[in-house]
Parts: sequence; C-alpha cells; structure tokens
Amino acid sequence: MTRGTMQSEDIKIELSHVTLAYGSFVVARDINARVKAGSIFVIMGESGCGKSTLLRTMVGLQPPAQGDIFYDSRGFWSMDEEARRLHLRKFGVLFQTGALWSSMTLAENVELPLAEYTNWSPVDRREVVRLKLALVGLGGFEDYYPAQISGGMRTRAGLARAMALDPEILFFDEPTTGLDPILSRNLDKLILELRDSVGATIVVVTHDLATIFTIADDSIFLDVDLKAVRAQGNPKELREHADDPKIRAFLTRGETPEPVPMRSGQSPARIDVFL
Repeated sequence: MTRGTMQSEDIKIELSHVTLAYGSFVVARDINARVKAGSIFVIMGESGCGKSTLLRTMVGLQPPAQGDIFYDSRGFWSMDEEARRLHLRKFGVLFQTGALWSSMTLAENVELPLAEYTNWSPVDRREVVRLKLALVGLGGFEDYYPAQISGGMRTRAGLARAMALDPEILFFDEPTTGLDPILSRNLDKLILELRDSVGATIVVVTHDLATIFTIADDSIFLDVDLKAVRAQGNPKELREHADDPKIRAFLTRGETPEPVPMRSGQSPARIDVFL
C-alpha cells in the first residue's frame, strides 16, 4: 500500500496511527510523526515509554498492533514478507553497545550483512569491509575480536556494520550507553559527520540530553503515563518554549553548565580523544 497523499519527496518516514502492544498490554498508542529525508530524528522519553519498542517496529522486528510505518510513501507492514525483506536492505541498525558477535573478528562482523544481502565475491566484500572500518576510524583493526578493543571502538565497529550496505536510513538504539561523556560527544560528532557526508536519514533512540541537543533536528517525546506522544519538535525549541512542565523537566534535568570564559590571551588546551 502507498500513501496517495504523500507526494512530498522531503518526507522519508511517516508513522501513521501506530499502536505498540505486547498482547493486551498497550505500550503506546496512536503515534503519528513525519521524518524529513536527510534529517536526524530523536525518539526520547522516560524508561518504559516504548522508545526501543517503537524502534523495533520501525526496523521490522516487531509488528505494530495497529497502524503502519511508511517509507517513501510505501506501507512497510502492509508489504508481503519478501518485499519487507528486500526493503530491509535500505536500513542500517546500530544496537546498544554495538551488539557484535564475540566469536567473530571486526571484519567478519561487518561482512555479515554483505554476505546476507549481496552476491558479491569474498574479495569485494572484504574491500567494502576495509573501507567501512576506515570510515569510522578503525582501519587496521579488521582482525581484532570485540574483546580486544574498547567499548567505544566496539560501538564504532557496530556502526561500520550498520553502514555496510550504504543504507538510506540509519537507526541507533541508545548509542552512547556505557560510554563516558567525552566518548559520547565524539560519537555525536561522528553521527553528524555521517549525516552530512552520506546524506542518510537517521533515527536515534536516546535519553542522553547532550546527544539530544547536539544532533536532533526533530523529535518526539513518548510519555509513559499517557502511553502516547506528548510533544514533537526540535528539542531546543521544546526546552525553551514548551508549556508542559513534564517536557520542560525532562529537557532541563542535569544540564551541563555554561563553560567558564577564558581569560584574555588564554589559549584553549588541545585534547585529542578518539572513541
């Protein structure tokens, strides 16, 4: 099924009256949102509000109880199973902490989607793997196992795997979980660079305020009490202008204070940090 009213090429994803449920237990109901092509869209909210469940539905792991998700005006859950499988090639997913197979090298992990969805030769696949690992700063680490590298490096390896098929849409599930603040900010920077360099549309589930304010063009706030979308918009604008005290409380908790101004003539210290 396609959306006859969805003619704008600017809209990459539309959530249409999506209800999430486990059996009779409703997690969130009647979710509606549009995601512009080439933008970064954040799904935020308190624990238990359905953020990760919504992401699972968007990437094809769990059907909605009601409604559908439209990609380029095509209803994903109204497609037949084979059409959905082919459509999945357009997606790249970074699960929490990278979700790498511990018994495989980084190269073997990144090669998995290439082996599954292409007929490329092993030589061609290996070349793509090398390029993707280099893109996230892991050139030369092809033969390392996940246990041999840091948590930040595992996250970047997971990102390389998510990008293996040059997806049109990248999904991130709590990408900064387990990373210290410096590594988290470097990952935010990498996400922005990827958006700008490859033009992908990016959907991020996170509760990390620094990440939300750094990368988000648009967002929805899922409310655990309402079991619905409580607000939608650019997070910085919601923080400044939302009348809802719950939204303001969520978006102002634990804010990082403004940096202390440097004295005249003082040069900032240079710190080179890598994930």
